[in-house]
Amino acid sequence: QVQLAESGGGLVQAGGSLRLSCAASGTIFGFKTMGWYRQVPGNQRELVAFIHSGGSTGYADSVKGRFTISKVSAENTVYLQMDGLKPEDTGVYYCKLEWFTGYYVWGQGTQVTVSS
Repeated sequence: QVQLAESGGGLVQAGGSLRLSCAASGTIFGFKTMGWYRQVPGNQRELVAFIHSGGSTGYADSVKGRFTISKVSAENTVYLQMDGLKPEDTGVYYCKLEWFTGYYVWGQGTQVTVSS
């Protein structure tokens, strides 16, 4: 069974940068979508960015121009480069891998905290 291992979270000041990594334990060949989500206190988990198998990407309006999602298929890894971080970006970030069958798996989450 494929598992996702996340890393790269931490504490940074506003305006700083972080790069989150999500590595799959097995091949991601044939995947449909890989996405990054975040969850903050009092809110449901929300989509931040996604990338399809064909390479197309999408972003939440709140992060457009600041975040970049990418994948390295040979490494079975998806990345989220976060620049110009703001305090409102604070939250637990999760990666999700989904196949065309509808089957999906979540990572365990990594904490991102942006201070003023």
